[in-house]
Amino acid sequence: MTTTGPSFEFDLAVDPIEQFRTPDRTGSYLGVSKHGFHRVAYVEWGDPQSERVAICLHGLSRQGRDFDLIAAELARRGWRVICPDLVGRGRSDWLREPTEYTLPQYVSDLAALVARLDVPRIDWIGTSLGGIVGMLMAGQRQSPVSRLVVNDIGPFVTWQVLQRLAEAVRAAPLTMPDLASATSFVRTSLSGFGPLSDEKWEHMARHGFVQNNVGAWRKLADSDIAGPLRSSLLFNLSIWNYWDQIECPTLVLRGTESDVLPAAIATEMTQRGPKADLVEFRGCGHAPALMDADQIATVADWLGQD
Repeated sequence: MTTTGPSFEFDLAVDPIEQFRTPDRTGSYLGVSKHGFHRVAYVEWGDPQSERVAICLHGLSRQGRDFDLIAAELARRGWRVICPDLVGRGRSDWLREPTEYTLPQYVSDLAALVARLDVPRIDWIGTSLGGIVGMLMAGQRQSPVSRLVVNDIGPFVTWQVLQRLAEAVRAAPLTMPDLASATSFVRTSLSGFGPLSDEKWEHMARHGFVQNNVGAWRKLADSDIAGPLRSSLLFNLSIWNYWDQIECPTLVLRGTESDVLPAAIATEMTQRGPKADLVEFRGCGHAPALMDADQIATVADWLGQD
């Protein structure tokens, strides 16, 4: 499968970030854990009456505004796009009990979102952790997922990789003195996203941090989201049993420099379960940012196939 696509109404190469700082709508809904209800925030793009609905779900310590560019393009093509912040991230509530930052909780919260949308079918775009949640959703009986895009994650992740990702979350500073420092941190810590413009790095920092009343920028992620990934609790993550039950068309994206999704695992994903299409992006590690024109066109064109 190629990474070429039709021309855009706007030229993403010139980084028109200002166009995408304000989604069409914002909202929230209630999820529930063992210790009570919590609010899950989201942003929404496109025609609220559209029959084509996509959910975009972010990675471990990120939030839904990472998808602004691709959400805007999908909305232009006729999708209604919802980009939630998982609990403990972005504008969503933090959980009272950190041990509840688990895959079953995330699946429960996203199932509640699907119920809120009251639509029979959804397309799913998931980066890293968002891709794992997507696989778990799509691998269930009577799943509403009609097309699945998995960005740089597979059904098997070693405990060493999980530990490294968790340590990065725990080591991240809670505050930055200014937006420039936050942007520099994001650029360094997310270098695997690929070569992005200054505007795009700042965009991610602007929505990954919030300025407090003394002018510092506070990280919009609970450090305890990495709690369940303590080294004493870690095993390899294997959800091949869910992968093998996925029946919907599936696209796997991989950064050629990624060590989170090894080439061998990506190839195996094309040979079993949904026998996914595979596209690799050069110059990226974990995970392609889905912010440049080729990456956006690849996903949008694939989702638009009959």
